[in-house]
Amino acid sequence: MNGWESFLLAEVGASATLTGLIFVGVSINLNKILALPRLPNRALEALILLLTVLVVASLLLVPGETLRTAGYEMLGVGAAVWLVIVLIDVDLWRTSEASYRAHTRLLILMNQLSLLPYIIGGIHILAAGANGLYWLVAGMLFSFVKAVVDAWVLLVEINR
Repeated sequence: MNGWESFLLAEVGASATLTGLIFVGVSINLNKILALPRLPNRALEALILLLTVLVVASLLLVPGETLRTAGYEMLGVGAAVWLVIVLIDVDLWRTSEASYRAHTRLLILMNQLSLLPYIIGGIHILAAGANGLYWLVAGMLFSFVKAVVDAWVLLVEINR
């Protein structure tokens, strides 16, 4: 885990800050969010993605942790969160009107790009070693992009 501490510390700080932004957006526009059937789940997904970054980065910062433990943590957290997000996305897809299907597909793709790297990285670490940690970069960056897009909708677009 040597050399990853600075990256992980930055990710913990950024994810905590963005999580706060989502909470502010939700609290400011709660009535409007609850009035639109898709937005509560979208807010939930943004929070889940950011909390995943926070949890994984925090776990990997535990002193003395072995690389094997890191692989299991990435794989376990990634798989559990992936399952939750897939269940939410299936519900979003089922309730999505035809005119929003392309948009819903894009949101689902962004969620997959955010979470699959944790699973792939965990497997890679367990099978081949430390290079699997590089999958964290992709997963965390996609999580931030998706969460910022969702935050924009919850803070700005909802008021247009």
